[in-house]
Amino acid sequence: MKLLHYLDVKAKPAEEGASKLQVRWLITKEMGANNFAMRLFEMEPGGNSPLHQHRHEHEVYILEGEGVVTDGEEERKFKPGDAIFIPPNEKHQFKNTGWKTVKFLCLVPYAK
Repeated sequence: MKLLHYLDVKAKPAEEGASKLQVRWLITKEMGANNFAMRLFEMEPGGNSPLHQHRHEHEVYILEGEGVVTDGEEERKFKPGDAIFIPPNEKHQFKNTGWKTVKFLCLVPYAK
């Protein structure tokens, strides 16, 4: 069993094409999690992830802040307590449209 506080995990810049977005890898293979990774993203006001897609699904849970998730055509608003499912190969992008940092958990499977 592992127990850690998120502030004990160093925040790193998110993937290329992101703006004002950092990620903390909370649960990883190195800890013995062989199926899923858990990441905490922190997006400052005006920040965004890149519009992208990938072969794996992922699940997102909004902890703090407000914004929109888009597929490049349609935007849907999110708020704390919302859960978002992104199917494989679906384009998606998260944007912080509020005045507060958006914090969200994102779980992704490891490729088999």
